[in-house]
Amino acid sequence: MDTNNVPVTVIGLGSMGKALAAAFLKAGHPTTVWNRTAGKADDLVANGAVRAATVEDAISASPLVVICLLDYPTLHDVLGGAGAALAGRTVVNLTNGTPDQARETAAWAAEIGADYLDGGIMAVPPMIGQPGSLVLYSGSRSSFDQHARALDGLGAAQFVGADPGLASLYDLALLSAMYGQFSGVSHALALVGPDHAEALSALLPSWLSATAGLSATGGDDSDSPSDMQAVAIGNISAASTAQGVHPDLLGHLLIPLRALLGPRAADQDFPTLITLLHPPTQPT
Repeated sequence: MDTNNVPVTVIGLGSMGKALAAAFLKAGHPTTVWNRTAGKADDLVANGAVRAATVEDAISASPLVVICLLDYPTLHDVLGGAGAALAGRTVVNLTNGTPDQARETAAWAAEIGADYLDGGIMAVPPMIGQPGSLVLYSGSRSSFDQHARALDGLGAAQFVGADPGLASLYDLALLSAMYGQFSGVSHALALVGPDHAEALSALLPSWLSATAGLSATGGDDSDSPSDMQAVAIGNISAASTAQGVHPDLLGHLLIPLRALLGPRAADQDFPTLITLLHPPTQPT
């Protein structure tokens, strides 16, 4: 089969599912779609997609079946009775979940005779099919190699390993880093206040890009000694208090500060950690 224009089925037409189907259509793939709420397919059908009447009809229409639903319980509810239709097809599951859920679903797919790829979408819907979009895959290497060109239409397709849970693991790890960064940015903007938020926002992208490599490797302690890092975090805390920043926005600093101060800081809250940084002056 010419995998350049392999027929594709997309099951699940939330914001992300619609974006996936639209990208396949744009790349020239005959695209069948199905959603519990049939009306969500209207725009896609107007652009050339075929609306399947049932999930079994949708699966039977294509050798490549891409699934993007709310969660894994929903996935198994939707596909539970369609096992016979899935046999012999490649299932690409882009539903967000945990590594264990991915592995369990891969085992289920193997039992019904389907090849399985699990995926992690490192993009928001408007990015799908655009430069900067990345989708991670794990599971069947042969299925990935067979359909890599089609999957590249969603975003740069990267295979991360045969363990079906790896794409999910990488996905969640990258999201964790992103949410941590978002927390830091929220705190930074609160710290400078609305009068300086625009000026700081202009500085943040280059600063975060420049330090991203250091955060990924742990940095170089010789260039930034731990005692100096700890004092800097203590000063951030003091300045935040002075600026009236809500203490909840300091949460992203708590674990790094404990690590820098060592065992004596285990499980201590911020006020206690600050006293460890700056112990009271002893009388002379």
